[in-house]
Amino acid sequence: MNRVVAAGALLTALLLPAVGHAELKHEKALKDLVESQLRAIAENPIVIDAVAQQNAANAAVDQAAIDQLDKQWRSEVDGQDKKLIGQVLANQLSGYLKHVSDDAGGLYTEIIVMDGKGLNVGQSNVTSDYWQGDEDKWMKTYPVGADAVFVDDVEMDESTQQLQSQVSFPIVDPASHQVIGAITFGVNLDMLGG
Repeated sequence: MNRVVAAGALLTALLLPAVGHAELKHEKALKDLVESQLRAIAENPIVIDAVAQQNAANAAVDQAAIDQLDKQWRSEVDGQDKKLIGQVLANQLSGYLKHVSDDAGGLYTEIIVMDGKGLNVGQSNVTSDYWQGDEDKWMKTYPVGADAVFVDDVEMDESTQQLQSQVSFPIVDPASHQVIGAITFGVNLDMLGG
């Protein structure tokens, strides 16, 4: 029994550095992508204007209203009536994000723009929920500050059988230099080489 425990400990000691190295490689590749491509996408006036307008429109929206909007969205995902989803997908920002995603040739699995409350402003594909404010993609970016970058875990996409991860960071108003929202990119790591 001691040999089995010792062998397990040795295997763990040998594998942990490799897992850590792979994780660091994945994080570094996504952070490099943020600086080389993704920030420019987030700084487009279409993104800034849409987030600023939704922040102004939703200034008085409280948590009860957010919960109700999220409940409506979730029911629309599988339902026939898609009023709220349709409004978001039909806006100029969602059109821009879909175009960016399509032009990337499969590198981006999804793009989501969130406002100052964590609500969807625009997206390249339908998300499962409307409120992202209770998820790491928003909580580890928007309230942290302009320089925050959050890289999520690597996951296998069941439908495509490709490795993917999400990278999220704040959207900053270029005029005021204030954080006004957040953006998330789902990235196909097989295409990235990560």
